[in-house]
Amino acid sequence: MPRIHAHLKLPGDKSISHRAALFAALRYGESRFQNFNFNQDCSATLNCLQELGISWQFENKTLRVFGKHPEQWKQPLTILNAQNSGTTARLLSGILVTLPFETRLSGDASLQKRPMGRILDPLQEMGAEIISADRFLPLQFKPVRSLRGMRYKLPVASAQVKSALLLAGLFAEGTTEVVESIPSRDHTERMLQLIKQDNTDGTVSIFSNSQDEIPDVSMTIPGDISSAAFFIAATLVMPDSDLILEHVSLNPTRDGILRVLQAMGGQIETRETIAFPEPAGTIRARTSKLVNHAIPNEWIANIIDEIPILAVLATQADGPFSIRNAKELRFKESDRISKMVQNFRTIGVEVQEFEDGFAFDGPVKLRGGAVQTAGDHRIAMAFAIADLFTDESIQLDDPDCVAVSFPEFWDILQRIVQ
Repeated sequence: MPRIHAHLKLPGDKSISHRAALFAALRYGESRFQNFNFNQDCSATLNCLQELGISWQFENKTLRVFGKHPEQWKQPLTILNAQNSGTTARLLSGILVTLPFETRLSGDASLQKRPMGRILDPLQEMGAEIISADRFLPLQFKPVRSLRGMRYKLPVASAQVKSALLLAGLFAEGTTEVVESIPSRDHTERMLQLIKQDNTDGTVSIFSNSQDEIPDVSMTIPGDISSAAFFIAATLVMPDSDLILEHVSLNPTRDGILRVLQAMGGQIETRETIAFPEPAGTIRARTSKLVNHAIPNEWIANIIDEIPILAVLATQADGPFSIRNAKELRFKESDRISKMVQNFRTIGVEVQEFEDGFAFDGPVKLRGGAVQTAGDHRIAMAFAIADLFTDESIQLDDPDCVAVSFPEFWDILQRIVQ
């Protein structure tokens, strides 16, 4: 088996890059970002903003966004295209409901299958007028006289729903309060410096209103920890391996994957070097003896994007592995539960499927085979790492789909595996 000895700096965090562009567009003046992630998803956000009259430039490795108040945005001549990006569609919807002109929003065939009811119901409760195709894309946004702030308790942990409502609340009458029972990623409230409140029942409230001034969110965007997870997983399994990652996001609502891997016995060290506006620092991973570990239910929302690569890693660890209470995986870029189970069976994993997850016993001697990505970037990258753990070949039907989040993935993987 080959090994990894590398020192890397990864492209900017996808979730932060989306928000950087959107929040900068809402603030009058220029904002600057280093290490912006120009993957297909984040480029979709930039392209939508450009259609809405927001100009941006990229030069000398710096993205410059020239924002203005939404009342000064222009009505797009075409349907806004979120492509495959659920973050673009849902967060941008929280802004489109505030505009003084009609807009339409759609996406690719995959995104049109992803439910939008979670944002439609609360936004319409705020007074937004949205016409939908059975609560799926495409969406049509009609201008309204005003939106009303409200209190909304999230039925499930969702940073996208939370962010859409908080963005709409910045331009609504009164205060909008979003209540979380289970924490979701908190980039929106961190970057916009919104007020948070711990409630006596254990929930947390986040507030926005029209008096909130949008801060300058210019920054060097930390590396994407979800992207880092693929290389960390490979390093833990491959013999005599040592990986150092610089300036990676260490946001506590995103670093659950590190806690899971450490609980499994992974030799992972972190050192925070930046605390504001987003925690970031260095991660070091080394070859480890791994044992599968029960994952608490309250950690699932934090690691939801990393479950495909975590499951691949678990095939090489000792003991039973189980993912439950993760039904949200069925509504990602693909039905990730179904795809993981199908592909695992192809490469020799005896796996049991549940409505909300799957389970198997490790370790497993993987075999080669042709796996189906369903155009899902995280499925593709997870099984690319699985290919490192077998002497046989695992073939992906659509390796290029990694460009949705991480177009540099194949080049980096080829460079660091020796």
